[in-house]
Amino acid sequence: MPRRTATMLASTLILIALLCAGVFIKVPYSEMSPGPTVNTLGDHDGEPVLQINGRKTYPATGNLNMTTVRVTSADYNMNLVEAVYGWLAHDNKVVPHDTLYPDGKTEEQSTQENAEEFSQSQESAKVAALKELDIPVKSWVIVSTVVKDSPAEGRLHAGDVIKAVDGTTVKAPDDVAELVTKHKPGEKVVFTVVPAKAQAAAEKENKTATETEDITITTKKSDDDGESRAIVGISAGTDHTFPFTIDIKLADVGGPSAGLMFALGIVDKLTSGNLTGGEFIAGTGTIDDAGKVGPIGGIEMKTVGARDKGAQYFLTPADNCADAAKDTPEGLTLVKVKTIDDAMSALKDISAGKTADLPKCTTE
Repeated sequence: MPRRTATMLASTLILIALLCAGVFIKVPYSEMSPGPTVNTLGDHDGEPVLQINGRKTYPATGNLNMTTVRVTSADYNMNLVEAVYGWLAHDNKVVPHDTLYPDGKTEEQSTQENAEEFSQSQESAKVAALKELDIPVKSWVIVSTVVKDSPAEGRLHAGDVIKAVDGTTVKAPDDVAELVTKHKPGEKVVFTVVPAKAQAAAEKENKTATETEDITITTKKSDDDGESRAIVGISAGTDHTFPFTIDIKLADVGGPSAGLMFALGIVDKLTSGNLTGGEFIAGTGTIDDAGKVGPIGGIEMKTVGARDKGAQYFLTPADNCADAAKDTPEGLTLVKVKTIDDAMSALKDISAGKTADLPKCTTE
């Protein structure tokens, strides 16, 4: 056999062997890729994404698209060939498996957590939007969760309204932890609450619940990695009553990153005129009740997905700007926002054609 032919045959066999080995070698990585993008002003699966009843709404044109990221499942075992392909592909991103599923989190646990975050983001989006429009929203602090086998188990329940701790009025969720940690482990703390059932009954009749109970709980020492402190084993959150009904109809989406775009969509539906000026605008970002926009994961995938769909402008959380600006899809303008007020100002400029005034993302 000629030497040239033998060399080519050997090289081919080695390449085949390497490819076969790569298929069977598993690596601890997962993959992210652009997911669907949905117009919050439009329909999805045959029904409006935003449905508002009990308040006058206005027609809205243009696009205010929320964006998503697809990720491989928790039990997906990526092989070496797939990892290398993902690293080389422009529209995909390969990341350590623990980045998406820390501490051995299962697919079911991740799905549940994402669903809870998505639900909370919808509530915060509604609150932020109505506050932006100076529409009053009633809010109160509640028990969000009770830890199993904690001092609070059986004493406090999810949905209980926390009126005071040790006689001090509670105005925000953080107040609860601050007041509890003033104690030493083993000391007693008194919660003044409206029981969840009484609160639900009052809301059903559109009344304010007045029935309260004082519940005394003995604190215990925290057992997490943080600073040692007194705890009772609950997490506090916020619940709201809205003056009219706002439903967000979007299934198969999780996480908190659509909050900003939901809030802007609600504002557009409740105001005359047109926030977008007919332009195609997409974006992302968490939002809290005060309208502050927070960072999200997978920003590079979201900008690619938005541009592929036709977006011209992308509302980008300020803390994601540097990463997003490193590889901006051609034809897409990244607009930096820190609050819903920033986003509203940007939309006003885009609608008026004043794009030179937009605060754009840079790599710095």
